Amino acid sequence: MTPDQVQHHFTRADGGYLFARWGRPIVPVVFGVDDSTLATAKGAIEAVVTLAGHRMAETDPELGANLMVFFFRDWAELPQVPGLDRLVPDLGPLCDRLAAQGAAQYRFFRFDAQGAIRAAFVFLRMEGALADLPAEVLALNEAVQVILLWGEAAFAETSPLARSGGTVILRPEIAGLIRAAYDPVLPAVARDASHALRLAARL
Repeated sequence: MTPDQVQHHFTRADGGYLFARWGRPIVPVVFGVDDSTLATAKGAIEAVVTLAGHRMAETDPELGANLMVFFFRDWAELPQVPGLDRLVPDLGPLCDRLAAQGAAQYRFFRFDAQGAIRAAFVFLRMEGALADLPAEVLALNEAVQVILLWGEAAFAETSPLARSGGTVILRPEIAGLIRAAYDPVLPAVARDASHALRLAARL
């Protein structure tokens, strides 16, 4: 992966560069699935966190859980979740807008004072093509999508996943990028595109 390709993965819609990784251990909780899918989802998150060399924990001192994944059928269900509107600003209007757009998924991040990720919320409406995906594919894709603050177009043309034989795996160059992003020498937050050169040098 060239420095330009690395930079593309963290370029925002306005053309600016913004990189952020988690600044605290990840504590996931998954809503709306059966026990087998729950185990699959948490296993995928743990695998990507381990790949990054980051940490998981039993509880977050501020939020209890700081990575919340919601599986549901209708956007109208989310505003009914107790307390969720305190964590996700303007939740009702947001869900109305996503429903009008026919959106299947949405991710929302919260950041600490330095700009590192402190919480993430993943919303997956299980209808249409999304509902047809195997649980392990969906879980691994979402784990990758929240381990870093990717640019909006990072995976617009190419999925972070690939198929090897009968198994779905993380593409090697994306796995390498995630590992490089969590190098302790590098900052948890970067807004200068020169950071992409430092990432590329570690691939």
